[in-house]
Amino acid sequence: MEILHGVNLDQLGRRDAGHYGALTLAQLEERIAAFATELGLEATCFQTNAEHAYVERLHAARGTVDGLILNPGAWTHYAWAIRDALEIAGVPAVEVHLSKVAEREAFRRTSVVRDLCVATVSGEGADGYRTALERLREALG
Repeated sequence: MEILHGVNLDQLGRRDAGHYGALTLAQLEERIAAFATELGLEATCFQTNAEHAYVERLHAARGTVDGLILNPGAWTHYAWAIRDALEIAGVPAVEVHLSKVAEREAFRRTSVVRDLCVATVSGEGADGYRTALERLREALG
């Protein structure tokens, strides 16, 4: 499994803790590694603030990973290139968001990747990544 963190997620710990929690990205990735181990999975993490790098990582996914967990950050709401790259990747994916995006600004309620994902997890904070790993494991059967 590969976990792809998008734009501004490297700023966790500095962002509004009410929405995103107090963990830094490094701490979040430690939690994700522990969740994966508990579930008998292997997970790698990748973060970028460059949309083209995110797209390239999705292009490389086909044939190299069994599944993806995506938190594209703000790209979720408008980055059609990321959506197209996810479609090209052709592997099961789960969309995850730390905050309750459906209860925030109207623009955050739109997701250009949701219809390509087997599940969406939102508003569970760091624990949402455990839920996402579980959903992905179920999808891979």
